[in-house]
Amino acid sequence: MPYETCCMPLHHSKRKAATAEQLMRSRYSAYYMRLPGYLVETTHPETREPGLRKELEKMVRQVNWIGLEVIASAKGGKEDKTGKVEFIARYVVQGETYELHEVSRFRRYRGEWKYLDAGA
Repeated sequence: MPYETCCMPLHHSKRKAATAEQLMRSRYSAYYMRLPGYLVETTHPETREPGLRKELEKMVRQVNWIGLEVIASAKGGKEDKTGKVEFIARYVVQGETYELHEVSRFRRYRGEWKYLDAGA
């Protein structure tokens, strides 16, 4: 799905994520597009650390994201309050390629999906 259809409306506050997976995909795109403000905003207040924005601003300058593969989703639908999304994100730092394999947890906050943490 093209960026203009998938994630740009979320990044520009024209639409909210309807599912946890949609939020996860928009967050990956925000890393790719270097949008730390969106990443902070979509992090659940319960797990949003005080220095998060500064940390993300530094990280987005150093990392080049090159691919996303969603493996599975559990819950996280339009009627759910929690959800999980398992994915592999590929990235490059100083010419070296890496993979991040994560099962992200999401929880609604005031009706909107937010990233909670990397799960257990």
